[in-house]
Amino acid sequence: MRTTILTFAVALFFAASSFAVCSAAEEARKPNIIFVFADDLGYGDLSIYGQEIFTTPNIDRLGLEGMKFTQFYAGSTVCAPSRDSLMTGYHTGRAYIRGNMNQPETRGNFPLPAGTVTVARILQDAGYATGAFGKWGLGGPISTGAAIHQGFDVFFGYYDQRHAHSHYPDYLYRNEERIELDGKTYSHDLIEQEALDFIRTNKDRPFFCFMPVLIPHAAMQVPEEFMTPWRERFPEFENTIGRYTFGIEVRNPVAAFPAMMTRLDLTFKRIFDLLEELDLDEHTIILISSDNGPAAEGGNRPDLFNSSGPLRGIKRDLYEGGIRVPMLVRWKGTIEPGSVSDHLGAFWDILPTFAELAGIPPTAYPDDINGLSFVPTLLGNTEDQRQHPYLYWEFFERGGKQAARFGNWKGVKLNVHENFGRPDAPIEVYNLENDIGETTNIADEHPEIVARFREIFREARVPSALFRFRAEDAQ
Repeated sequence: MRTTILTFAVALFFAASSFAVCSAAEEARKPNIIFVFADDLGYGDLSIYGQEIFTTPNIDRLGLEGMKFTQFYAGSTVCAPSRDSLMTGYHTGRAYIRGNMNQPETRGNFPLPAGTVTVARILQDAGYATGAFGKWGLGGPISTGAAIHQGFDVFFGYYDQRHAHSHYPDYLYRNEERIELDGKTYSHDLIEQEALDFIRTNKDRPFFCFMPVLIPHAAMQVPEEFMTPWRERFPEFENTIGRYTFGIEVRNPVAAFPAMMTRLDLTFKRIFDLLEELDLDEHTIILISSDNGPAAEGGNRPDLFNSSGPLRGIKRDLYEGGIRVPMLVRWKGTIEPGSVSDHLGAFWDILPTFAELAGIPPTAYPDDINGLSFVPTLLGNTEDQRQHPYLYWEFFERGGKQAARFGNWKGVKLNVHENFGRPDAPIEVYNLENDIGETTNIADEHPEIVARFREIFREARVPSALFRFRAEDAQ
């Protein structure tokens, strides 16, 4: 009898010890991060942000079960600089890549320099498995900027953004290996599967799965099974041909846009299903955002779909519609479901935010980055949230542009190539609190605000050898 009791006590002790060890390990595990980074997704292109023509129920789950940001900004109004900002924590006044222009000799993207500290690199150094799946745009496969040289263990997809103009490519890359395709396979199907395989392979360790997908970027291409219902919805555009680079033509590109969004929404269902299968739901933070505002290319009609919502402008504008983007974040069991935040954040905040989530100290990255962690906002501790003195953007196409925001004030300066450094160059001023659509320029009524924007436009930027406003060369 005494032996039985002793045996039972020993078994109970080891069971309790085992439970304690498992609980401690469970508690110590760093959260997985999945970031789906859409291409040309506008502020109004998700139903949770007001889209009424089509629905995105699976994407909306991120906000319904997590947090919806209403004042979050892209790094730029076009692809490459926005991605640089996200990866490095610098805004476009400080970033290495500040525009979409390519190297003249290769016509490929300018590469990030060797040794750049990226969010992927610091996560990799902290023990995370890191994978990128989709469009990179920060350097080719044999350059210093290649994803696998910038902190990613594995990359699959398009390195160059011009190559990514077709969703039915002749090849993609896995790391530095060119994978030949038949030109008839929808690239998103392959990208999605590679990302899901990466999650499954790394289920027993913390991982960072970065998915810079092409959808809904032109060309407006999607498999016919997704197109058919929308062709029936928009028969008046059936004879409209959407044309894009490389001679790509799409019949009824208007129908293609909601079809592409339906396909992207399906990706989220598959991610959710996999996380539940692997019992990773509460250990994984999932985010979605977009590299810039919606585009009117390849026959797409952002006006018809109200893709900018209440905002003015689209891609390549520094008005709100070009840079304010959706941001949804879900961390089941940690972020309050259905929470909404008006915190002013931007892509340069991603690096310090992911670092803090992973328990990485600020000493792991440069102390002069522009980003601020928004973890306090995610956790509902808004009283601890640090705020930006201002947000800043610059853009080199279409005459050159600068923009900034502090508080509810927004400043926009156009034709910078001609007027760089001119103290009397006009600056438009808007009060976003009562004019979210930037309809009324009130610069004449607020000379003190104009003066503050002049200061910001001077102090925010460091000269760049690659990206110079033309008038800058004459000074």
